[in-house]
Amino acid sequence: MLIGIQKEREAAQLAGTALHQDQSYRAVVKRQFRKNRMAVWSLRVLYVLAFIAITADFIANEKPIYCKLDGETHFPVLRSYLIGLGLDSWEARFFQYGWHEHDYESVIWPLIPYSAGTMDRKNNNFVSPLETQDVPSWRFRHWLGTDQLGRDIAAGMVSGTRTAMIVGMVSMSIATLIGVFFGALAGYFGDDRLRVSRARLWLNLLAFFLAYFYAVSARAYALQEGHFGREALISIGIALGIFLLLNLLATLLKRSPVLGRAITLPMDLIVMRLIEVMNSIPALLLILSVVAIIESQSIIYIMAIIGLIRWTGIARFIRAELLRVRSLEYIEAAQALGYSKWRVIFRHAIPNALTPVLITIAFGIASAILLEAFLSFLGIGVPAEQVTWGSMLNLARSQFSAWWLAIFPGVAIFVTVTIFNLLGEGLADALDPRRK
Repeated sequence: MLIGIQKEREAAQLAGTALHQDQSYRAVVKRQFRKNRMAVWSLRVLYVLAFIAITADFIANEKPIYCKLDGETHFPVLRSYLIGLGLDSWEARFFQYGWHEHDYESVIWPLIPYSAGTMDRKNNNFVSPLETQDVPSWRFRHWLGTDQLGRDIAAGMVSGTRTAMIVGMVSMSIATLIGVFFGALAGYFGDDRLRVSRARLWLNLLAFFLAYFYAVSARAYALQEGHFGREALISIGIALGIFLLLNLLATLLKRSPVLGRAITLPMDLIVMRLIEVMNSIPALLLILSVVAIIESQSIIYIMAIIGLIRWTGIARFIRAELLRVRSLEYIEAAQALGYSKWRVIFRHAIPNALTPVLITIAFGIASAILLEAFLSFLGIGVPAEQVTWGSMLNLARSQFSAWWLAIFPGVAIFVTVTIFNLLGEGLADALDPRRK
């Protein structure tokens, strides 16, 4: 018992020392990052873009933020969220007249009183921001011009900002989850540390195919036609349930002398060969091939595809870090205390190996935004009614005199990609031990 208490104290001391060193390391990294003025200003611009993306519906919308009509108070922008979730519905009068045609007793419009898809028929056919416009007041002027359908370019820029941020963040979140998982398996277990029973191996392979069939293939229509967020959560729940049930069954079958026999999996070899296969396929060719198979176009599929092909760099960084981390003292102390391998990996090893991954994520977000803009420019994978920076650039091809359709989205793409690249360089410099 005394030996056990002594081990716990030693582990606590090692953990406290590691925590103190981690805090001091973070302080040094923060100080080094602040010395890079370009990276600091890039971070500030990113805050602005993130704010625009989050509050896009309150910045550019044909619906009022607040209005009083026939003695009743309404908050149409907030209410539209409930309607999108199927929890509410509009009255008939809001269908009979446009939002700008009501006789409001009082009203507060968004900064841009147009949505990205709002068509102003009085100002269609490429109206320049410098021309005289047919609007009731300066409040409804199209400050960045319109396209051929009369859609406001400023509202489209706000919508494009939200799309770019979502594509970059979601796709790299998917890539990070996949890359960290496979990189951790390869780096921590190597080729001779992971031993699983035959029952668990075969049942997990079976679970993969069953999860794909019941959660994706059988529910393809619901995912395409229904509310994607809700249907996606249902599919994820089905997949997790299948894996959980079959792993519970594997635990029971492990008692069998045949099915319970352990097999050593060379995870490092498997993961590295998988990375080589993924890197050998051109990313654009793979995306075009997958998009051609998908029946309906959606930005969600683009995010998923980008995430599924961008995880290899993250996996290699995590693998390299865990090959170093797994032999350090605090990992050995956690193993000596009898903690499970998965607890050691997710609670101790991975958190101390994520630092270099931040650089890869920053550059990956820039690459994902640029790739989405390129696909939108080609009209691939994105619905025709969805306005993005790339789709506005595509419209500029048919009307060379509409300079505003090329300049504003082009500058936005350039600035967004540049700030993420500068953030990546700033993080790389701050995390360089030679600069400490």
